[in-house]
Amino acid sequence: MTDGDTGARDAAGPDRSALLLRGGLAVVLLAAVGATGGWLLAGEDDPSAPPTAAAEGLPATSTPAATRPTPGRSAPAAAPRTTAPSRSAGLTVPAVVGEDFTDAREELRDKRLGWRLVFGRGTGTTVERTSPAEGTEVQPGRTVTLYVSGPAPAATVPDVVGDDCDDAADELVDEGFYPQYRTGRTGKVSRQDPPGDGAGRWNDQVSIWCGDAPEDGGSPSPTP
Repeated sequence: MTDGDTGARDAAGPDRSALLLRGGLAVVLLAAVGATGGWLLAGEDDPSAPPTAAAEGLPATSTPAATRPTPGRSAPAAAPRTTAPSRSAGLTVPAVVGEDFTDAREELRDKRLGWRLVFGRGTGTTVERTSPAEGTEVQPGRTVTLYVSGPAPAATVPDVVGDDCDDAADELVDEGFYPQYRTGRTGKVSRQDPPGDGAGRWNDQVSIWCGDAPEDGGSPSPTP
């Protein structure tokens, strides 16, 4: 009886061990399947899978430092290039070719333009051409050169001694001469050369000394 029971238990022992082992493996497999199902349901990738770039052998890329946006701050827009157009005064060199140079000079003066007279070797006092050319758009104060057909005509030097320096200069210019300041540009004219009422020609220079005369009565020293 005892031996029979012992044999029965020995015969049943291996079967129970095998069942227990198989049951344990089944539990492990179910756990693995359950975990995999959890990843799939959650929509997550397998953490053991390699990154796409590494899997395809592609180099990893990054945004260059110069163009990498700053978090929470938008990149400043590039300022458009603009070229400021030059301001047009609507002023052009008047049509003075063929006119007497004195009339042409007055037209330039009325338009607030400067002038320069260049006399020629022909005959007459008419304007042959201008520089800039007639019709050219210019800014106020621009000097226009008048080319005159003949030589500079004779003119009488005005007497400006005793006049205010600015007034004397204006009178000389009106009469066709150019003032040459010897002792500054303020005060009254104490001396001029050539003297008033003397003979001269258009474009001649007339020296004037402005300010107080020297105490020794001599001629004021010219300024450099």
